[in-house]
Amino acid sequence: MARRKTKITKPKKDAFAIIVDGHTEVWYFQMLKRNEPSLQVNIEPKIPQKKKLSEQYGKVLEYAEDFTKVFWIIDLDVLIAESKTAKKGTTSQIQELKKYLNELENEKYKNVITIFNNPCLEFWFLLHFEPTTKYFPRCIDSEKQLKKHLTDYEKTQKYFTKHNNDIYLKLKSRLSTALNNAKNTKRSNLHKIEHAICEMNLFFEIEQIKKLID
Repeated sequence: MARRKTKITKPKKDAFAIIVDGHTEVWYFQMLKRNEPSLQVNIEPKIPQKKKLSEQYGKVLEYAEDFTKVFWIIDLDVLIAESKTAKKGTTSQIQELKKYLNELENEKYKNVITIFNNPCLEFWFLLHFEPTTKYFPRCIDSEKQLKKHLTDYEKTQKYFTKHNNDIYLKLKSRLSTALNNAKNTKRSNLHKIEHAICEMNLFFEIEQIKKLID
């Protein structure tokens, strides 16, 4: 007799899953949780064991069944670079992403929110200091600009999670500024994607989160 699949009980408390492909995002959201104990929501940043786009997408679909909301945070710099070097006749990373986004428009995935950063999370950090819409083709380019403001910036766990001086605390007083600046960047379409994009405001505009800046 086939074994009956055990259904996972949905959390009683609102719970958000955040699917990312890098540790910086995990550390950032972990520090948000650490510094905002009054949040009435459980936030679980997760990195798939394999960072391929297909692996991330699979986890998004999996967590969509059991979490109140699933945020898929996508850095576009690597996808754009890989798409430019894709062999003719093969599916590029951007084409693959477009396919997934179309599938996520299904009503049953209405709790999934995709968030683009172009080039990467450092651009979000930069928007805490500058109202820029400049396109940085590489993450390292936006990081260099960020260091004009956070001169000690390091892409390390020690820097991001330092007691009483972690990345979230460093930036918190400028959060409203960053959100306003992020709204000036636009996602148009995946055919003309080489421009500045930051959609982190979509996370902070969620009802359970936006009280942090009210």
